[in-house]
Amino acid sequence: MGIPTNIKTLLSGLVVEWARIEFKESWDPESTLKTICAFANDIDNWGGGYIVIGVEAQDGHPTLPLKGLSTTKLDKIQKDILEKCKRIQPDYLPVVEVVDYQEKNFIVIWAPGGNSRPYSSPKTMAKGDKERVYWIRKMSNTVKPSEDELRDLFSLSNNIPFDDRVNHFAELTDLNITLIQSYLKEIGSSLYEESKNMNFADLCMNMRIVGSLPEYTKPKNVGLLFFSFEPDKFFPYAQIDVVEFPEDVGGDRIIEKAFTGPLHIQLREAMLHIKNRIIQEEIIKLPNVSEAKRFFNYPEAAIEEALANAVYHKGYDEREPVEVRVLPDRIQIVSHPCADRSVTIEGLKQ
Repeated sequence: MGIPTNIKTLLSGLVVEWARIEFKESWDPESTLKTICAFANDIDNWGGGYIVIGVEAQDGHPTLPLKGLSTTKLDKIQKDILEKCKRIQPDYLPVVEVVDYQEKNFIVIWAPGGNSRPYSSPKTMAKGDKERVYWIRKMSNTVKPSEDELRDLFSLSNNIPFDDRVNHFAELTDLNITLIQSYLKEIGSSLYEESKNMNFADLCMNMRIVGSLPEYTKPKNVGLLFFSFEPDKFFPYAQIDVVEFPEDVGGDRIIEKAFTGPLHIQLREAMLHIKNRIIQEEIIKLPNVSEAKRFFNYPEAAIEEALANAVYHKGYDEREPVEVRVLPDRIQIVSHPCADRSVTIEGLKQ
């Protein structure tokens, strides 16, 4: 079973947030098991995380050149991962893949949020230590939860995140194999080659986009949002509205364009529209200077980051679109229902 991304993406940190990635220079059973447990608990609904073994890190970022793992150690480490994960309660097993990158070997562990939270693991690997701890992830650290966080963690056991819920009104046929394979190829997942000869239901199971009951195979909401041509059929107003107010709010002119379809495609098309229509460049030529000065009214990278976060962190049980409001002197991006529970005023100030 392959992971749903590739090691190059993980090492760059451009797609998966650094808080969801942890690098280990070598196999460290105690600390790695705690991190697997924390990702499985997924207290902030980030979708779990990844651990890359064989990479030295400084301040959470990979150090170059990459070290890799000795070929002779790969099998032993995998067996030890399996043995140590049996100490997690309730039962939880991450996805483990051996990766060859830049002629070196690495082990990537994908630990998505589990369905039987909360999970605990031994406090230490010392023989006879029976104390167990519910680990959580805060920023890029694996920590023991406070009393309030522990209560939140237990409350999650009765609340499966909306995107991870099975949609009882959809069928497996509502998921499109072409969209799935195109996505896997684009992100460089090892599942792409496997998908060519794999049963469709098994492929969806491997990607965790359908429920796990073989006798009742229904898509999860996240699968429909990404791999259905018409997600708005199941989630009304699952779209991006770009609305221009040339005369500001209250004016007589409003120019509106809606973008629908799979989330990653509508995001891409909305950004292309904003780039071509909203973002403008001004060139000023100065006397006696060979190079002209170039200015943009808005930084494209900042808009893309803000809009991507608005789309991927929206509550799709809310029947409201993501709205990009373009006013004469500012752009507002509105996403419902509100900021993620992990975002605090104190954190923003820092």
